[in-house]
Amino acid sequence: MSVETLSAESDFFAPRAAIDDLLGEFLTQKAHSASVPGQSALALLLRDFLVGGKRVRPLLCVTGWHAAGGQGSSAPAVRLAASIELAHACALIHDDIMDAADSRRGRPTIHRLLAGHHRLPSMAERFGAAGAILVGDLALVWSDELLHTTPMPDAHRTAVLRCVDLARAELIAGQHLDLLTTGDLDVSVETALTVVRYKTAKYTVERPLQVGAALAGGGQPVMDACSAYGVPLGEAFQLRDDVLGVFGDPDRMGKSHLDDLREGKCTSLIVHALRAAGPAEAARLRALIGDPHLGEQEAAEVRAILTGTGARAAVERMIEERHRQALDALASAPFPHGVVRTLEAVAEAAVRRTA
Repeated sequence: MSVETLSAESDFFAPRAAIDDLLGEFLTQKAHSASVPGQSALALLLRDFLVGGKRVRPLLCVTGWHAAGGQGSSAPAVRLAASIELAHACALIHDDIMDAADSRRGRPTIHRLLAGHHRLPSMAERFGAAGAILVGDLALVWSDELLHTTPMPDAHRTAVLRCVDLARAELIAGQHLDLLTTGDLDVSVETALTVVRYKTAKYTVERPLQVGAALAGGGQPVMDACSAYGVPLGEAFQLRDDVLGVFGDPDRMGKSHLDDLREGKCTSLIVHALRAAGPAEAARLRALIGDPHLGEQEAAEVRAILTGTGARAAVERMIEERHRQALDALASAPFPHGVVRTLEAVAEAAVRRTA
């Protein structure tokens, strides 16, 4: 989310300091108490990796707790939120390996960082990838530790764990679909949206809200309202990411705007462009998208085609439609008024963001 469109003083961001403090203290303690050689360095590496994250998912978890009428101390919701952020760190670290990404949040990715420290250049790349896999695995293990040590009524624990399990399984399924469609420029809009729904929408908005709501003992109407709001907004969030991945400012994004094009990601942008393009433009897109050596000049050519064919405008309309669906769902959601106002602001920030 962007602080330009969502005030840093809003209720949404209020728990961020507590989440960050818990993560920092938890990983620092892990570094100081590590009994296994080398684990202290991994804990500190993970702690540094977490710096600068948006915390969208953990903040939505705490918001979900409030949405279901959470009472008393919010400390359990904050601890559960921190668990979600550690699991997300695992997903990001592994995703960067799969994408062969060089940077994340304006800094070298974990696998590149580790490769740069290996003493044998011939083994550096393999060492970096293997080490990053282990760092991601460790993040997931420690996510589970926070999850299972979060105080909650036994009656709520089953629902919380089910939501967490669904979030993780759906993310993996979405990542697998993404792998299957990468490089295939003939997928349908429906297939591209299925990838969006499982890789991002449910994992980013719906499930974090439901995890927090389950912690507070939210009933089925609350859980259904989290879905009705979360899925369309999550789709809008990823569609905005697709646009920024090609048209965004790399300095603000913290990563190259060439990555998606070089990887051959067949996003809704590409699908719409290929449907609307003439033979020459379509052939040019097919030649450029997925080229690992694509440069700035070629990327500018792709952006011109995406704009000229109306593909960018079509995706902007898709974003607006989903934004409206999310707001309509809020209008009838059984959430406290303050939570509705917060989630309206979150929706606005998600679709208007520039990074």
